[in-house]
Amino acid sequence: MSPTYTAGSLVAARGREWVVLPESAADMLVLRPLGGSEDDIAAVFPAFEEVRAAEFAAPIPSDVGDQRSAGLLRTALRIGFRSGAGPFRSLASIAVEPRAYQLVPLLMALRQRTVRLLISDDVGIGKTIEAGLIAKELLAQGEATRLTVLCSPSLAEQWQSELREKFGIGAELVLASTVSRLERGLDLGQSLFDKHPYTIISTDFIKSTRHREDFVRHCPDLVIVDEAHSCVTADDAGQGTAAGTNQLRHELLRKVSADPDRHLLLLTATPHSGKESAFRNLLALVRPELATLDLESPAGRARLAEHFVARKRADVREYLTKEDGLADDSLVQRTAFPSDRWTKDEPYKLTPEYRALLDDAIAYARDRVAAAGEQGRREARIAWWSVIALLRSMVSSPAAAAQTLRTRSESATARTAQEADALGSPVAADSADNDRLEGMDVAPGAAESEEAGARLLELSERAAQLVGPAGDAKLKALTRHLKGLIADGYSPIVFCRYIPTAEYLVTQLEGRLGRRTKIAAVTGTLSPQQRLERVEQLAAESAGDAGVGGEASDAAARRVLIATDCLSEGVNLQHHFDAVVHYDLAWNPTRHDQREGRVDRYGQKRDQVRVVTMFGEDNGIDGKVLEVLFMKHRQIMKDLGISVSVPDETASGVTDAVVEWLLLHGRQGSQESLFDLDGHQESLDRIEREWNSAAEREKTSRSKYAQRAIHPEEVAREVAAIRAALGGAEEVRDFAVDALRDLDALVRDPGDGTGDFTAQAGGAPAGLRDALAATLGGRLVEEDRQIPFRTTPAIGRGEAALVRTDPAIGAIASYVLDSALDVNTPGPRPARRCGVVTTDAVTVRTTLLLVRYRFHLTLPSRTGERQLVAEDARLLAYEGMPSRARWLDEDATAALLAARATGNTHEQLVRNQIARDLGALPGLAGHLAAYGTRLAAELDVSHRRVRKANEEIVRGLRVVPQEPADVLGVYVYLPQQPAAASASTVSGVEA
Repeated sequence: MSPTYTAGSLVAARGREWVVLPESAADMLVLRPLGGSEDDIAAVFPAFEEVRAAEFAAPIPSDVGDQRSAGLLRTALRIGFRSGAGPFRSLASIAVEPRAYQLVPLLMALRQRTVRLLISDDVGIGKTIEAGLIAKELLAQGEATRLTVLCSPSLAEQWQSELREKFGIGAELVLASTVSRLERGLDLGQSLFDKHPYTIISTDFIKSTRHREDFVRHCPDLVIVDEAHSCVTADDAGQGTAAGTNQLRHELLRKVSADPDRHLLLLTATPHSGKESAFRNLLALVRPELATLDLESPAGRARLAEHFVARKRADVREYLTKEDGLADDSLVQRTAFPSDRWTKDEPYKLTPEYRALLDDAIAYARDRVAAAGEQGRREARIAWWSVIALLRSMVSSPAAAAQTLRTRSESATARTAQEADALGSPVAADSADNDRLEGMDVAPGAAESEEAGARLLELSERAAQLVGPAGDAKLKALTRHLKGLIADGYSPIVFCRYIPTAEYLVTQLEGRLGRRTKIAAVTGTLSPQQRLERVEQLAAESAGDAGVGGEASDAAARRVLIATDCLSEGVNLQHHFDAVVHYDLAWNPTRHDQREGRVDRYGQKRDQVRVVTMFGEDNGIDGKVLEVLFMKHRQIMKDLGISVSVPDETASGVTDAVVEWLLLHGRQGSQESLFDLDGHQESLDRIEREWNSAAEREKTSRSKYAQRAIHPEEVAREVAAIRAALGGAEEVRDFAVDALRDLDALVRDPGDGTGDFTAQAGGAPAGLRDALAATLGGRLVEEDRQIPFRTTPAIGRGEAALVRTDPAIGAIASYVLDSALDVNTPGPRPARRCGVVTTDAVTVRTTLLLVRYRFHLTLPSRTGERQLVAEDARLLAYEGMPSRARWLDEDATAALLAARATGNTHEQLVRNQIARDLGALPGLAGHLAAYGTRLAAELDVSHRRVRKANEEIVRGLRVVPQEPADVLGVYVYLPQQPAAASASTVSGVEA
């Protein structure tokens, strides 16, 4: 009869050692290789294969390494962990090191049986990371089995990339462009939401009746909603296109949230800047009872705080400080947000020819509106939107003007005045609704029939003749501003309103900014995925010979991106660009915030982002929009420290007044204040009141509903535990550099502050070259090319990310660990399991042990108990002889890793010292076992502490250590003697 093996025990089979996993049965063992990953799990049948109990072999005294062996071996071991024993099951397997403040929503989530959170952190803080952490943890714990992200189609690819690269979640895109392909692969009667456990779904696609009902029936148990504010409506919402779209989304989310057992994460940076009823409706999706809370009472706010987190940059720029209530700043974490935006409004004046063209266009518009007003309400609204399209295109560029003058107006097909507004408004206005950006960069039409009238065609021909800097002063001014930014080392994005303008700028700027400057355009003519690819292509081309860092200050790294507002929301561009030029002034300041937010966010290397806003001081439009909308917006930003979204109706009211004024007074009245004009004061006063009210609500909500559910002390405790178990990003980088150098790779570290470096693996051992080739590509290694190692997890083909879960880093760690355990490995071996160092870092003989513990965890969840085997690596140290060991605390133990040899050690002394400690290991087994028991108890407390508000989840929790622990390394530190030792030394332990 085959012996029974407990979960976590060691067995030998197939020529190697394995860890027994809880899924094992008497007749079949489920095994994971010792130090291996989940991908290496195998099933072994003892009836047909030899399986025997095994013990981890002790180190060999003759195999001695140098002073760095312990650190390299420990890091290699920790990088290999994919199943940590701590309460956060997922942190060992993600490719991002979260900021301490990003753990707050995770801690809030783990205290809820069913997770319901509204995450409303400011733009650029990292809501995607926070949601990804929660999703990965719930999936790892078995609290959730399937996941859906609902987002706008323009953000779907980015969500897919973030989940895949940072969290190892491979999600399928469910969009209008992919659903047919996905449905072809379904079995009869099968839903694609059942077939694909992880999906990213377009909110616009899924809100249709056919797909909505199927999704609701098969909805996953975990749903993330991005830009959640666009999925609710105010109680007094009108009947426009935007309101109707939001109502459909709201109906969908009400059905999704109706299941009380479904986890739901709502993400938005603007939860409360609109109407109060819309905010209440948003809260109702989280928990119905939250919508009726008395938020003026402490009890109501405390109840809301369990589900709502909203922080601005100032709250987290420095976190875990004494100001946060901690005893000291030992765990302080400073987040590198840009500290400042350098902003400047840059005016330009039209050329005489362009002024004459614009005056004639205004005269035409005035005549057209007057004539249409006599024909009826429908004709008046069609003419109104046609005129706005004409004027906006005219001040954008000659190319946009020429196309608009030849194209039929969207609203010309309307049968009613209301339909004309529905068709014309989205094309001509600048909505703050991010979901309405797609397709809005097409140049609108001004003609009201299929054949443009002779007057419009004549204007179109004149506009076409003004292309180039001679006739277009705006283009000439842009060229000057870009040259200045590039000379100062910046890589700018130029935002414009229309596709023809973007294409015009690329053509005109080519060759005018220096031969090494690369220019590309991204517009709505490209799919969302193609847009990202175009950006990456531009970054790669411009990096050229700039080296690994690819700094924009290098002449070979200059790049300019011309983009429409299809890139103004959701896409992260801070790694490649650090300045924004608003070529076309938007008619809503919120759009400028969105544009600037693409580069002014976490991860931006520049401390100061530059923003240039161009406006025509004599075109009769830009100056007024700047005066009324933007100056007010900036003042609120200055007063509150945050941006308050401008309601669409507010912005539209201002721009309508501007156009009416322009038609009445022409450009010649451009020096008058719009507020001084008769007939507009009352409406502008109303707009002022509405905006001030929105700002006050936002200010109140930020202070009243500040995150208080998790105290910083609780975060600090978990951060310290995570760092102790897994290490940090700096440790991974130092390990990679040292290990590659020791393995005879050619490492080039530019020391440019980025942390990036390159390595050529041609001189490395064949085993490492083969492993790197499997992850990075055979030709890259075979041809001994430079392999870029980058500090960002967003990497290209043939690059490695300096994170513990990157396959290339894992390959290096595996080789270091395997070569340390196998003394017969040919070639260099960076880490050894033994070492003796003479150093002035100790005053008495000190021994450092690297010990691996295994634990059998029983984790209760909503879906039943989960049995897991987890590992933990710990350093233990004692002073004196093993028989009279005085054990050191954790800080003193960790400090030994930094000790450096300050003297030579006699070869015979090395052998004697190591043999003494190895021989004494059996006598230390009791202390090692007691430490394992104490560590298991600490882990049990940690699991219960993180889930302290959820008694149901912690009931039945157990953490059991598996004995004996594995002693991977033994390192002896000898104090420096006054007299020099013998000249006979052992290689590898010299100073």
